Amino acid sequence: MHRYRLGAEGCPIRYWKPLQTGIEQDDDTAEVCRLGACRRSEVFDRGVRLSHPLSPHLAARLSHRPIDVGAVVDIVAGEPSSGSWIVEGAGGVLVPINDSELMVDVMIRLGLPVVVVARTTLGTINHTLLTIAALRARSLEVAGVVMVGVQNRDNREAIEFYGRVPILGEMPILDPVMPTNLGQWSKAELDPKGLLVACFRGVEGVSDTPPTSYL
Repeated sequence: MHRYRLGAEGCPIRYWKPLQTGIEQDDDTAEVCRLGACRRSEVFDRGVRLSHPLSPHLAARLSHRPIDVGAVVDIVAGEPSSGSWIVEGAGGVLVPINDSELMVDVMIRLGLPVVVVARTTLGTINHTLLTIAALRARSLEVAGVVMVGVQNRDNREAIEFYGRVPILGEMPILDPVMPTNLGQWSKAELDPKGLLVACFRGVEGVSDTPPTSYL
């Protein structure tokens, strides 16, 4: 949000978290508002909110509130089509949300480019490449990868080379995470080549949902 908000890059944006579990313990929308120093107009706070801090399919089952992908996507129907949206997923790409649909099915319905967030530690090459492969197998565009943790040049280069994907930034462990240090990092280190800015501006006017988003 710090990097792409209106005025910084000329890209008015809104944040949306369609699915949130464990809402009593973690409210990602509220945390993004805090860390991004967001204006009210930059956040869309409607969505499925479930109590148990579990996978969406299990949290929905325990709450007796089955999740339907079509209904989730319809939440944004009728919202203004100007500007661009950042959409955050719940768990990984193949996390189930009901008995037959996965998080990636929400991405397919939105039909938007995807940013993968990956750890820098041991195992990340395999996990990240599998995620990229799953997305591309479903004809979704992978806009890039953001790596989080202590920098690891070898892991970064392997993901770039074997995944054929740009690394958009390497975020260190911020302790504590505050709007100030997060803002300083994002403005200086996130997407220095402006690849996401180009995506934001390049696919406007897609269907009747917000024009561009990232999960």
